[in-house]
Amino acid sequence: MECALEGVRVVDMTEAMAGPWCAMLLGDFGADVIKVERPGTGDQARGWGPPFAGTESAYFLSNNRNKRSVALDINHPRGLELLHRLIATADVFLTNLPRRDSLARRGLDYASLSARHPRLIHASVTGYGWNGPRAERPGYDLIAQAEAGTMSITGEPDGAPMRYPIAIADVTTGFNAALGILAALVARERTGRGQPIEVSLFDSQMAWLANVGSGYLNAGSHPRRWGNLHPNIVPYQVFRAGDARYFVVTVGTEALWARFCRALVIEETLGSDARFATNADRVANRDVLIPELERVFASQTATVWLDRLGKADVPAALVQTVEEAFADPQTQARGLVIELEHSRIGRARSIANPVRLGATPASYRLAPPALGEHTREVLASLGLSAQEIEAAISAGAASD
Repeated sequence: MECALEGVRVVDMTEAMAGPWCAMLLGDFGADVIKVERPGTGDQARGWGPPFAGTESAYFLSNNRNKRSVALDINHPRGLELLHRLIATADVFLTNLPRRDSLARRGLDYASLSARHPRLIHASVTGYGWNGPRAERPGYDLIAQAEAGTMSITGEPDGAPMRYPIAIADVTTGFNAALGILAALVARERTGRGQPIEVSLFDSQMAWLANVGSGYLNAGSHPRRWGNLHPNIVPYQVFRAGDARYFVVTVGTEALWARFCRALVIEETLGSDARFATNADRVANRDVLIPELERVFASQTATVWLDRLGKADVPAALVQTVEEAFADPQTQARGLVIELEHSRIGRARSIANPVRLGATPASYRLAPPALGEHTREVLASLGLSAQEIEAAISAGAASD
């Protein structure tokens, strides 16, 4: 079955998480993604571990499928020349070099490349974008989480600010970069020209503020840490059952509250108490209501409560471990784990692309590559002879 981005070539000169995540998404949709790496060390994420799967970093395996790896030293004149020859064949050039002078010095900035390749889409992933007082500083997920305010509202109410354990700034930036590239490809169909795209970790993390940011901007609300509580809905949180398993309950409407009370057999007590009649009442009196609900939930196992709540059509779920999430029948039914043959470790598993296209679905063709695994193949496709490839490798301009 044809893929949505079949025929699109992406030259990906990024590393770590954000840029590679973007390139992997494009590769899933059928783009020919060529990952350009430094000879010898490659993408810095290749060394991020443990855990390792054999010789390979599990971190690197998470975001580099559907790519071919070419190792080029862009500080070597011949290596830079080969990169430019590769870009000449591309629809998209993706970079995360944080300084424009570094790009311009190598002729890799948008102005230089677009003069020769007007249809090229030039996508830049950085920490802060190209303007502002912190422009051109390196970007890190933890820094973005700290500066964008999300850490200040994450964690227990009386605890310290908390980092989200997944690299949410990086992953979101990767999604945003892919979205921008797709939009630019559509625009190019209309205009015939490419364009520059800039996506930053800081901007992407600020967007996470969403409704909390709107509360501050429009109502002057100063958000605080709520832990597992919801500032606007009660009950909407984690509870601990009598068997010490944790589960979540979401009661967002008055109809749900009525069904919730019937499931817990508290219609004549908490369910008839005027202090809890509406959601606004429950929010105002949460300090009274929640301890009472905690006592009720401590009387039975999580399985019992989830069964009762499920039969009552009250949204509730067990707090699963990562192992349990991967074993979940829903995960299996959706095919959310994919396996590809890897040249070194035999089998590489990763999480499927979450976007389902009915006519041109994502495809999984290539396992994350070994460093320089496709150098000779790609250089040969540019018209280099075997002798020229060998000379480039011998000179240190490329490696395999």
